[in-house]
Amino acid sequence: MGVLALLIAALAIWLIWSGKLQRMTAKDGMALGAALVGAVLAAKGKPVIGAPLLISAALFFAQQGQARARRRRRAMPPAPAPDQGEIARARALLGLAPDADAAAIRAAHRRLIASVHPDKGGTEALAAQINAARDLLLQERKRR
Repeated sequence: MGVLALLIAALAIWLIWSGKLQRMTAKDGMALGAALVGAVLAAKGKPVIGAPLLISAALFFAQQGQARARRRRRAMPPAPAPDQGEIARARALLGLAPDADAAAIRAAHRRLIASVHPDKGGTEALAAQINAARDLLLQERKRR
């Protein structure tokens, strides 16, 4: 149990040193404190008191991790589909037919961007429009 106490103390030191402790809520801090006290008590030969504190802190952090994972998994609402006018303008800019596949879209983009890239004397605005047209057409291909 002494090794466990050292590991938990090292975790607390790392949390303080890395600044992650600043982002912790009060509940997180209380659970970390309970884990530290539990580890110290268990290391001093009082596992009857220390073990429940360690277990409850571990369960708390496991539940917090699951809640964070659920929040991350919540899908963002899908972006609205672009109108046909935007798609037609993107095709015209890249010089593509309506049935162009992803390889043709990328090839047209590569051909155009080579001549209008800011490093080649072109403008950032035109390069951004060509990049946006490529992205729009590739997304449209995925939707179909």
